[in-house]
Parts: sequence; structure tokens; C-alpha cells
Amino acid sequence: MSDLSDLYDTDYGEWARRNARLLSAGDFGGLDVAHLLEELDDRAKSERRELENRLTILLAHLLKRQSQLPQLSERRREFDGRSWPSTIIEQRDRLAKRLRETPSLKPVLSQMLPKAYADAVAAKERGLPAATFPPSCPYGEAELLDESFYPRATSAAVHERA
Repeated sequence: MSDLSDLYDTDYGEWARRNARLLSAGDFGGLDVAHLLEELDDRAKSERRELENRLTILLAHLLKRQSQLPQLSERRREFDGRSWPSTIIEQRDRLAKRLRETPSLKPVLSQMLPKAYADAVAAKERGLPAATFPPSCPYGEAELLDESFYPRATSAAVHERA
């Protein structure tokens, strides 16, 4: 193992600086290629995880708003009626930013939707049984990213599972 490779485990910041200097100087032979490849792969995975996390949070709050808003008393509606839209807006903004910064994630969004929806339905904070919600996501990708879209409030009717 080279000194640079050893540095990866002992001082990540210095490891990164040295690799950057080597890249800038065109000294490709001195690079810690194995760890650089690992870092690039981890970065791509991290981008996907963040996108899926944002999508799950957005879906959970859209579901909460749609299913719980009609059940709240007027007093609580004033509070929760403000908090859900702010979270929805924030998640949409962060999703849009992530997709602008990494356009290659756009096609991945539709692939992530079923898992993110299942995770959103399973969220314990919602306080409603999973059977309350449709078995698949009732929102399209365009609606999820549309800042003016808010699902209509519905009663917490139980949806039949197929």
C-alpha cells in the first residue's frame, strides 16, 4: 500500500488535497486510483439516496395533507395547514435543485417512485394504517414536481388492496 493509500484511512482531508494536487499536475501515476474510484461510486450512491429521501418526505407530507387535513379541528388546522405546505415546498425545492445539479437523476426519479411511495405510506408519524392509502402512488411525477399541485383533501377512506 502506498503512503497516499494509507492516508485515506488516517487523514481523509489531506488524502483528498494530495490527490487533487496530483490531478492538477497531471501526475496520474501517483494517484490513489482504488480509493478515488470508491469515492466516485459512493458519491453517485449518495446522490441517489438523497433524491429518494427527498421524494419520500414529499410523498409522506402530501399524503398527510390529503388524508388528515379534513379530520383536524379548526384550531389544529390553522397550525398544521401551514406546516405541511412549507415542508412540501422545501422538499420540492430541494428535489428541483438536485435534478438541476445532476440531470442524470431525472430518469431515476420514476424508478424510485414505487419504493419512495411504499416508504412514505409506512411512515409511523402519519398515524394512519397503510390500508388507508392507495396501493400505488396516486401522484404523477409532473404533479410531484409542480409547485402549485396540492392533492385535494379526502376522508381517510380505506382503499382496497389488490
